[in-house]
Amino acid sequence: MKIIAFGASPSKNSINKKLAIYTANLFENAKVEVLDLNDFQMPIYTVDIEEEIGEHELAKAFLAKIATADVLVVSMAENNGNYSAAFKNIFDWCTRINAKVFQEKPMLLMATSPGAKGGASVLGIAKNAFPFYGGNIKTTFSLPSFEANFDVENDKISNAELDNQLKEIINNFKF
Repeated sequence: MKIIAFGASPSKNSINKKLAIYTANLFENAKVEVLDLNDFQMPIYTVDIEEEIGEHELAKAFLAKIATADVLVVSMAENNGNYSAAFKNIFDWCTRINAKVFQEKPMLLMATSPGAKGGASVLGIAKNAFPFYGGNIKTTFSLPSFEANFDVENDKISNAELDNQLKEIINNFKF
């Protein structure tokens, strides 16, 4: 089984990327490939730029990566209650090639943030929107207060209750 995992943030120290990597590696017998949004930087999407250059090669590459997955593990970064600009731009370019960006791949959709709500706003937006774009969301998980609940030195959830919740989700994940 191949898992494509990414945090929907371009930050070099993305807490959502850390959560996505930890989570993807909880799946047994899985090959994990982690995507870095910085590898897919494109000009800000506009119809004018699209008319000028056509389908962007990096958007095609992102969609090709999604196509190789058996499972997607996506952790959404929350910027002002919504998607990060970097993710939204990649998403916009990709939808112009294939409106079903997530290609009906089984998805574990997550979010974390430094705050107590754990990215609840962006998680809700993504949970409602992604099915229209081929997101086959099997379940969701939110990790509140990242710094208090994630051990960055050991790259794992430090709160036993939350860690057990996530492991239960993984154990019951239906492909």
